[in-house]
Amino acid sequence: MAITDWPEQERPREKLLRAGAARLSDAELLAIFLRVGIAGKTAVDLARDLMRQFKSLNGVFAADLQEMTAVPGMGVSKYCQLQAVLEMSKRALGETLQQSDSFRSPNQVKDYLQLQLSQRQREVFGIMFLDAQNRLIAFETLFEGSLMQTSVYPREVVKRALDLNAAALILSHNHPGGNALPSAADEQLTQCLKEALNLVDIRVLDHIIVAKQETFSFSEQGLI
Repeated sequence: MAITDWPEQERPREKLLRAGAARLSDAELLAIFLRVGIAGKTAVDLARDLMRQFKSLNGVFAADLQEMTAVPGMGVSKYCQLQAVLEMSKRALGETLQQSDSFRSPNQVKDYLQLQLSQRQREVFGIMFLDAQNRLIAFETLFEGSLMQTSVYPREVVKRALDLNAAALILSHNHPGGNALPSAADEQLTQCLKEALNLVDIRVLDHIIVAKQETFSFSEQGLI
């Protein structure tokens, strides 16, 4: 049965217009993006196939071209559109953080870092460089390591912060394994960077660890 044959209140697009995008499931949102299905499957069916294949929206966005185009109904064009949507989301949220006090918008910061880091298959260390009003100057990933560890050099962090004339930083890294809890090494690194940056009067506001479906904030847990 085609989606147009469904009861109107069950059609994803009509449901969005009536109740708002937040009321839709992940598969329904994907279905609106896909617009059409394939022979024997509606767009919702195809979206559900994608969710089963890649486990989550993060998994869908993290899929590479070969993985995506292996799914019947998903070609190069759809892959490019998905990547464009992801990049637009990053830039839109980044623009918001450039205009507001990031330290007073912890949920937006977490959302931004989820978009930046949760799809990475390797562990990377990223930094939000902030001005004196805690507005975002730039986000950069300075270090990339193996799947389980990365090497971070305080001198390079300090140098880059001075180059950008940053007044404060929010540190971040991802845990590709899926657990956002910090290790003893994470806590030691945070303290080391905080001490190095204090010497040049640059504050470390937080260190946020990003996993597939969760984040951990050092600031919220009183660890910084």
